[in-house]
Amino acid sequence: MGERRYASARELSPDILLTDIGMPNLNGVDATRHIVREQPDIKVIALSIHADRTFVAEMLKAGALGYVLKDCLFTELLEAINTVMGGGTYLSPRVAGVVVMDYVRRLADSVESPLESLSPRQRQILQLIGDGKSTQQIAAHLHVSPKAIGASRRKIMDKMNAKSVADLVKVAIMGGLTSIG
Repeated sequence: MGERRYASARELSPDILLTDIGMPNLNGVDATRHIVREQPDIKVIALSIHADRTFVAEMLKAGALGYVLKDCLFTELLEAINTVMGGGTYLSPRVAGVVVMDYVRRLADSVESPLESLSPRQRQILQLIGDGKSTQQIAAHLHVSPKAIGASRRKIMDKMNAKSVADLVKVAIMGGLTSIG
């Protein structure tokens, strides 16, 4: 990439730059990376026909703060510009869906929630513990003996690496099984 290609950005020093991913004789990802590195005050929004996660991810990694599909309405482009100029990040709705689904898939692949190791009954008991129920109350609610609840609680504590019932309450809250209040 020659210096001439960036001369306009360097000379004009715009607040915002709209760029295409695929331009003749120029790679928009590399151009974005170069411009953001040389002039970090320039905010870049990518315009593209591609909603593919690979293109989106590469542009965002290069430093683009927005990604808008070329078939968007003018009002969406204006919203993207205003959002990015206001310090935010903007993704076209179709692109946002692709990014979120990719993120969720990667999370599922990389991080298994400790709660997933619990059986449905153990999750139910943990929820009741998180709700502040005593062993006797849980036993009465589930129609089992307090001894069975005590044994289940110990198994849950082992699986969750919890040292106390208070730790189990934290796990229940953080896992979304119960809430404070």
